[in-house]
Amino acid sequence: MKKIFGVKKDKEPPPSINDATDRISKRGETVDEKIKKLDAELSRYKEQIKKTRPGPAQEAIKARAMRVLKQKRMYEGQRDMLYNQTFNLDQVAFAAEGIKDAQQTMSALKSANQELKGMMKTVKIQEIDNLQDEMMDLMDVSNEIQETLGRSYNVPDDIDEEDLMGGRSVGILIIHWQPYVVCLTNTAVETICSLIQ
Repeated sequence: MKKIFGVKKDKEPPPSINDATDRISKRGETVDEKIKKLDAELSRYKEQIKKTRPGPAQEAIKARAMRVLKQKRMYEGQRDMLYNQTFNLDQVAFAAEGIKDAQQTMSALKSANQELKGMMKTVKIQEIDNLQDEMMDLMDVSNEIQETLGRSYNVPDDIDEEDLMGGRSVGILIIHWQPYVVCLTNTAVETICSLIQ
């Protein structure tokens, strides 16, 4: 049977958009070269028409120039069609690239979504709230410890705010160095001031 009907030939894959664009661009370049040659020929005929006297010689040159002009217009029409085809292929290529980009974006978003879902399973809002509450409690305890350590020593209990503001002439200077507080009386302050000066 194979001898009679032959073996099925493997089909070549269809050309890609880039292959088709390159092929059409090459054809366009050859058409452009032909148009340039015809332009040069037309300019030569124009010069000859200017130099010859009116008559049969000039008419023959005009007839040849008209043939060249028709050829040029035909090639220009072909070139325009090739440019339109290239433009259409470029649009299709751009659309295909856009779809590929959208597919990649979708797959990236899906994988990121799966990762986020996995991460969210390990993070629970109740645990975060509990952790925040514990941190606030620890900060309160830390502040209480700082206040306790910052208490002043050797301050008489019978001194009130009025005494400090000038009622009795007992002056106290309180210097804070965390976590210690140093309290000095008027005589100690005067001694320290005289040493500094």
